[in-house]
Amino acid sequence: MIKEKEYRQRRDLLARKLSKNTMAVVFSATHKVRSNDTEFPFRQNSNFYYLTGFIEDNAILVLVKNKTKYKSILFVHKKDKIQELWNGKRLGTTQAKKHFLVDEVYTSDEFESIFNTHASLYSKLYFDFKTDSPFVDPLKRDFKKFSQYENLAPFVESMRLIKSSAEIDLIKKALQITKDAHHSLMKQNKNDKYEYELQADIEHTFKKNSAFSDAYTSIVAGGNNANTLHYINNNQKLKSQELILIDAGCEYQYYASDITRTIPVNGRFSSEQKEVYDLVLNTQLEVLKAIKIGVKRSKLQKIAINHITKGLVELGVLHGDVKKLIKKEKYKPYYPHGIGHWMGIDVHDECPYLDKKSKELVLKKGMVLTIEPGIYLDKEDKKVPEKYRGIAIRIEDDILITDKGYENLSIEIVKTTQAIESLNLKEI
Repeated sequence: MIKEKEYRQRRDLLARKLSKNTMAVVFSATHKVRSNDTEFPFRQNSNFYYLTGFIEDNAILVLVKNKTKYKSILFVHKKDKIQELWNGKRLGTTQAKKHFLVDEVYTSDEFESIFNTHASLYSKLYFDFKTDSPFVDPLKRDFKKFSQYENLAPFVESMRLIKSSAEIDLIKKALQITKDAHHSLMKQNKNDKYEYELQADIEHTFKKNSAFSDAYTSIVAGGNNANTLHYINNNQKLKSQELILIDAGCEYQYYASDITRTIPVNGRFSSEQKEVYDLVLNTQLEVLKAIKIGVKRSKLQKIAINHITKGLVELGVLHGDVKKLIKKEKYKPYYPHGIGHWMGIDVHDECPYLDKKSKELVLKKGMVLTIEPGIYLDKEDKKVPEKYRGIAIRIEDDILITDKGYENLSIEIVKTTQAIESLNLKEI
């Protein structure tokens, strides 16, 4: 659990990054209508949550900074017994003032007047340019009161790159739950089941362990379906001799996990499936060896491309000189994506990959990223030897950068063919 003191420290750090004589405004997420009077499940705006830990809608955080200090102001939805009867209790200003370490608390319907009062005192305005909050309208009307304005989101998102120990603990908890979900599927008799049955089992494991949301829509792709990278239909019957690519991770207290394992429907890999699987696994292990502080993600991608291309030549999928094949990007139909992405409050954490000078960031202690090589051999691709057609393998783990190199946060989720087979129909 993240303590309120840490949220205040984040606000303090953000305030130090801002220019003097400025205002910064961060809006909560809003409810999204599904149809008529029904809504999609509410999920807080990630940057707002990162700075406040507050999970209600109709909320605004304002930082006002003069030459020597800054002040934090939180706006929350007012208490309303009739609305609470329908939609649940609100924290309200009195409890918000007790709970959050902010200087002032007001109701959200006071935002416009208080914002207007402060706007005349400051020269620059920061806010998230992508916000769709209804409270942004008065802010935009008063642009003329400011001589400058700037997008606030990159400041917060760059802070989110480095995880605190409390954040890492939440990610680890998410991964413990995700481990249980993946291991449960590995142990099952999956013959004649449908993809959606496995998805249901995954989500059941998440929820019964207090992870009330998946971090993204689960991919449960049997056979050739796994050659569609973002396959989420999950509605086909599984076939005994095929593989299932399962890309699924839960979100625990707003922190994500992101894991992919590829397992056999009948509990045993064929020799051809093992060949491709071991190529992907060995690629991942080679990439992991190179991870340490100061390394660029592009270097990790080059290692993956080189290892996969060599392997595709050995399998007879590609033909020719490895260096020339890489230069011509002949591997791309079979390995079209990157080696991984940042992960944290969002499964694809909206953090920068380049610095202010557009130079690639190097890995630093406290960063968390996925490492996920893959090979995709579509059954319709006549260039692929027939015995490999329809096979798709991806192996994905969540990696923390440390002083000693890295820590594989998902190391307990088994991934060798032998370990996966040993779990089939057995208790862990």
